[in-house]
Amino acid sequence: MVRRLLSAALAALVLASLPAASASANGDPAFLRFGAGYYDINDDEDAGEFHFEYISDWDWWVFTPQVGIMATTDAAAYVYAGIRMDLFLGRRWVVSPQFAPGLYHDGDGKDLGHVIEFRSAIEVAYRFDDRSRLGLSFYHLSNAGLDDNNPGTEVLTLHYSYPLTSAFD
Repeated sequence: MVRRLLSAALAALVLASLPAASASANGDPAFLRFGAGYYDINDDEDAGEFHFEYISDWDWWVFTPQVGIMATTDAAAYVYAGIRMDLFLGRRWVVSPQFAPGLYHDGDGKDLGHVIEFRSAIEVAYRFDDRSRLGLSFYHLSNAGLDDNNPGTEVLTLHYSYPLTSAFD
């Protein structure tokens, strides 16, 4: 466990030493992203999932910071902060791998084994003329072996990303 914590600290140090934030290279604004989905799609403790995120308009090397909160209909909750990378397939389609550590509370839902959980996600979204996006995400939530109990869970969500510049136009 100490080795994993040291590896995570080293990775954070490397990321922090990369060139400082600069305006988004693709010209996209910051986003408010909200959506709903199906929590624990591969197991018997399924529930509804709702999330809200802020996606920054700053790039950190090739990554963009994001923060969010997720809640389920079983009173589970997850608060996280992480990074994402937008890969554009033409003008309209965006594929975004994401990674975010965070704090999890199981409520009446699935016990994931630890309060610290890691979210690994892939998103495919359609980008409209106003830069808003409608997308589908699949993510895995797991404690990465911080506890002997590490069942993990998979979540499928539909979401809308609202560009913050639209609010002020």
